[in-house]
Amino acid sequence: MLAPELKARFDEEVKTHKIVLYMKGNQLFPQCGFSARALEALKPFGPVHSVNVLEDPAVREGIKEYSNWPTIPQVYINGQFVGGSDIVGELAARGELEALVKGG
Repeated sequence: MLAPELKARFDEEVKTHKIVLYMKGNQLFPQCGFSARALEALKPFGPVHSVNVLEDPAVREGIKEYSNWPTIPQVYINGQFVGGSDIVGELAARGELEALVKGG
């Protein structure tokens, strides 16, 4: 079960920042190809708040429970869970990612 303090942290992060990326590594040094691709797809649409899930195993596992999504990276836009790297890439390719970001 997701610890209340982690749920509160995730709630705060996704509501405070327009674009949140839970990723492996950081923006200067992504540590997985999927995280790097998600970051590149998101960068044109404004600042991306990233959280390195490799720094804390509780965050790494907790975000999966929070979103009910089994993999990292995870993207939240305007407080809503969007998906992972493939979904973000598809939205960007269809020109729908910008509208999603501006929609909030």
